[in-house]
Amino acid sequence: MPLVEVTYAPEIGEPVLRELGSVLPHLVSLAVVCPEEPYDGDLQPGDVDIRFRPFGPLDRGGLPVVIEVRSKWFESRAADRQDRVDRLHADLAAATGLADFGVYLSLPVAAWAQGD
Repeated sequence: MPLVEVTYAPEIGEPVLRELGSVLPHLVSLAVVCPEEPYDGDLQPGDVDIRFRPFGPLDRGGLPVVIEVRSKWFESRAADRQDRVDRLHADLAAATGLADFGVYLSLPVAAWAQGD
């Protein structure tokens, strides 16, 4: 279950954020697909969790949008993580038209549980 946090500058309009919210679940799922957690294209509640956060008054950075993806570590994911994040960045640019943004992929050792 990937967790996605999108931080954004004030000049990023709601239409762009809505588009990101629309395409991120599928594109993130493709980016982290692996034998241990296959992706069949049929996203269910709890499969991808996305949070949007505006930059705070003390935040600093050079990019107007930063997308952080955290997904459970598996060796098969870790082996090609740079290729995965590069593909995700390219896919997001193509789907949204964004050019000036960053994507950070983190693969922590983790566990997940949820109710029905």
